[in-house]
Amino acid sequence: MSIRTFYKMLLLFISIYIIYTLADNYILDNRASFFLEQKIDLRDSFHLPLWLDVMYVHVFVACLATLSGAVNFSRGLAWHKRKFHRINGYVYAVSVLLVSLTSGYLAPYATGGKLVSVPFNLVNLFWPIMIIVAIVHARKGRLDKHQNWMIRSYLFCFTNMFIHIISSVLFKAGLDYTLSYTIGVYGSIVVNLVIAEAIIRYLRRKKMV
Repeated sequence: MSIRTFYKMLLLFISIYIIYTLADNYILDNRASFFLEQKIDLRDSFHLPLWLDVMYVHVFVACLATLSGAVNFSRGLAWHKRKFHRINGYVYAVSVLLVSLTSGYLAPYATGGKLVSVPFNLVNLFWPIMIIVAIVHARKGRLDKHQNWMIRSYLFCFTNMFIHIISSVLFKAGLDYTLSYTIGVYGSIVVNLVIAEAIIRYLRRKKMV
């Protein structure tokens, strides 16, 4: 499969994923009913209207990061529309920062308690750092390293998707939902890193051929 074909398939998948995510969170289950039903021992500070408002912002900027990040992997834009590529890159960076900030509020109320909130907060810390590293490489003309760090960063746009895939499989297999979700959180981080490195190595081999 050529890189161009893979990229087109990626854009199609991302478009469907974003539409589903927006529909699920803003229309089908805009009160996050099922998700909240699984939470136990919520803190006294939990305030549903505020939590929902933060979640809506979180979902929107996460979708924006997913879309802007995907667009910027276009080689045509990177080489022929550099100003747009740069501006869109900053849109991605700001979106990720907002995702991390809103996630920082949501994390203490995460299903699974501290065992889950800790890895969430670590991702919130290191995700923006990865983008800063990518920007530094871009400004110094190290484009291959810039791309590699953007790939590593971009995979974390799919953290929620992998969490739900892993937790759904385990839950349907008979595990407790809280345990399934906890494993899903840790598993998603591993999956993100493994897929990112696999893509980087694949692209590296393509360039050597």
